[in-house]
Amino acid sequence: MAQRRSLAIPYGVPVLAISFLACMATGLELSVNNHAADFTLSTELGPPISLSCLVHNSSQAEELLWYRGEGQVGLKDGNKVNISNICISPVNESDNGVTFTCKLARDKSVQVSVILDVQFPPRLSGEETIHVEEDKDVTLTCNSKSNPQAQTTWNKDNHILTLQQNRHELYQTSEVFQLSIKKVQKSDNGTYTCVVESRLGNGTKDFHLIVEDKKPIFPKEAVIAAVVVVTVTILFGIVARKDKFFKVW
Repeated sequence: MAQRRSLAIPYGVPVLAISFLACMATGLELSVNNHAADFTLSTELGPPISLSCLVHNSSQAEELLWYRGEGQVGLKDGNKVNISNICISPVNESDNGVTFTCKLARDKSVQVSVILDVQFPPRLSGEETIHVEEDKDVTLTCNSKSNPQAQTTWNKDNHILTLQQNRHELYQTSEVFQLSIKKVQKSDNGTYTCVVESRLGNGTKDFHLIVEDKKPIFPKEAVIAAVVVVTVTILFGIVARKDKFFKVW
């Protein structure tokens, strides 16, 4: 009868194998401000904000890197291993939409990103005087940034402007608001106000539109200049032929 042989397994090997598989399954992870996945952080202008990156499931010292957009952020030696903090101070408009990313130095695919959503009211003020000739076209341009995007209206002499088809035209982007008036008339004289409103605040800018008389097709200056040229030419002609005039006389 055939005898069965069993392969002897040294004591402790199964335990080591299980521990190794558990380690492989767990892996290293990062978190930024307790977020293990990419996220958006809403904030306001002024007060500083802090971003803290932490290594999880690490059995050794791990170096961390910070990036602002595509550029690497300089870190001090004591702020690189297993935990790293950066501070944005003060928070301003240029930080809106910027991505900050924390990466593992030895494997940059291990990373967590945060996009800053900096909210601020529209910043708009001042006044401007515009002179335009009658029957010409004119465009009033109102530049304003805000987050969230604001709503814009145009007033004339402290009343909501009544838009006329084929005469008034509006153009708007996230930062530019324009009012175009075609073939301006004397009745278009007045103060136009760009009103920008958001839930965080409002802003206004005045445009004083002055419609001037239509200039003649032949300006007076040009006519006077032409008369002077003709007169001088005649005088030179008379001087050049003075001998003939004297003989006649």
